[in-house]
Amino acid sequence: MKLSADLIEFQTRLGHAFSQPELLLRAVTHSSMSSPVRQDNQRLEFLGDRVLGLVMAQAILEADASASEGLLAPRFNALVRKETCADVAREIALGDVMKLGRSEMMSGGRRKQALLGDAMEAVIAAVYLDGGFEAAQAVILRLWGKRIHTVDADARDAKTALQEWAQARRMPPPKYVELSRTGPDHAPIFTIEAQLQSGESAKATAGSKRQAEQAAAEALLAKMT
Repeated sequence: MKLSADLIEFQTRLGHAFSQPELLLRAVTHSSMSSPVRQDNQRLEFLGDRVLGLVMAQAILEADASASEGLLAPRFNALVRKETCADVAREIALGDVMKLGRSEMMSGGRRKQALLGDAMEAVIAAVYLDGGFEAAQAVILRLWGKRIHTVDADARDAKTALQEWAQARRMPPPKYVELSRTGPDHAPIFTIEAQLQSGESAKATAGSKRQAEQAAAEALLAKMT
């Protein structure tokens, strides 16, 4: 099969020319566009997550030969989490070539963090299946390269950091309370409040519960430190 002009251009941004172009097409196809003759990217996403994890684990070990597991684990998590995958996807304009159903298109699916992160993992899997591990590794290291060497030595997500802050002061873990959920089912908006036993709290709103909890934790931690 032949790729469309936008996908041919995307290959250049990605840094891999597909010998099996159907893999790339599948990787950028969201479930809202799947059909009996067009597979979506969900299975590729599953595989890509594992390929990314292996490459990152090796990369951070080689980047710091003296780091303990206690330091390596949060660095690893920071590099493979969905937010980072989505950031990389934005840098190569992956959203521009994603194949989305009308409902996702209308709700801004090309900009959604979850969809971008999933598609980035699917593209990694497509490269792996098309060119093997070395090809996938080369793409990942090029796209993630600066992040591998600048990831914080103590890279923790905001919820983990807030929980550790509370535990250090002999407080129970923070609570996360869903204050509201608005919008249609295909594009919900959550407002979450992070609460400490001492009474301090902070709110945040995002397109997923996880993102809203992280943002609320970050806001509360900033308030307390």
